[in-house]
Amino acid sequence: MRTLSTGLAAHLEGAATTTAHAWRLTRRDGLALGFTEHDRDLDFAGTLFRAATGFQAGEVETALGLSADAADVAGAFSDSAIGAEDLADGRYDGAMVACYLVNWANPADHVLLWTRQLGEVRATGNSFRAELRSLAARLDRPQGRLYTRRCDAELGDARCGFALSTPGFSASGTVIGMPDASGFAVDGVSAFASGWFRQGRLTFTGGRFAGLAFQIGEHRVDNGVALIALWAPLATAPAVGDSVTLSAGCDKTLSTCVARFQNSANFQGFPFMPGSDFAYGYADGDSVHDGRPVTP
Repeated sequence: MRTLSTGLAAHLEGAATTTAHAWRLTRRDGLALGFTEHDRDLDFAGTLFRAATGFQAGEVETALGLSADAADVAGAFSDSAIGAEDLADGRYDGAMVACYLVNWANPADHVLLWTRQLGEVRATGNSFRAELRSLAARLDRPQGRLYTRRCDAELGDARCGFALSTPGFSASGTVIGMPDASGFAVDGVSAFASGWFRQGRLTFTGGRFAGLAFQIGEHRVDNGVALIALWAPLATAPAVGDSVTLSAGCDKTLSTCVARFQNSANFQGFPFMPGSDFAYGYADGDSVHDGRPVTP
C-alpha cells in the first residue's frame, strides 16, 4: 500500500494535475542516474532527473499476488546519460530502476510507484528499449545449494574463505595485442604456468572496460607470452596498453583445493558422494561393505 504525502494527495484530487514520471537507475557499481519524461529537469529524492534523454515508459500491468509482471522503457543514447558503449559492455546489466510519480510544479510532492530490475536491452540505431523485470521474478530462480562432488562456492567468497590477495595468486599485466579472434596477449604475467588463471577472473583496471570483471575460459603461455581467452566475447577488442589484473582459477575439485590452495577445510562440495551407478545398484554377494569410500 502506498502512502501519499498530504500535498500530493490534495493535488491528485484536484480538477487538473501537473504530474510526470521520473526514473532513477542505479548501476551495480553504485552510479545513479535520473531521467524524466517532463520537459525540464526535476530535482527531488536526492537525485537530479534530467529531461533531455528522450525517456518514455510503456504500459505496465500489475496484479495481486506474486506474479512476475514486466514493463519496458525506451530512450535515446546520449553522451551525458546512457552511452551505447556502456550498454554494450554490460555496465547496466542487473541495474535497479525506481519509478516515481512527481508533481513537476512542486517536486517535493512525489511517490515511489515501483522498483524493477533491468532485463533484456535491445538497441536500434541511436535508441534502445529496455525490459524492466519485477522483483517477484527473482522467485523463479533456483535457490539453495548444489549437492555435487565439486565445490559450489566462488573462489575468494565468504564460504570459500581463501584470500585472493595472497602472493602468487594474482598478477597485474598489460594487453599487448590480439594474436587471434578468440583471445588477447597479456604482458607481465608470463611467469605463471599455463592453466594457472583458467576459470579465474580478469578485471580491467584501465581503458574502455575499466572496472569490469570477466571470467577466464582459457590461459596458456606461448613463447613467453600469456594468452587469455574469456568465456564470453567482449563487445569490442581491448586496446593495446589496457591494464588488467588476473586472479587464479579453480576447477572446484577437492584435489585442486588441497594442492593449489591448501583450503580443504572450507571445501563446499561432497567429493565422496556416490554416483548414479551406485545409487541405482543393489547389494550382492560380491560387493564389499566395510565402510570404505564408495568413490575413488
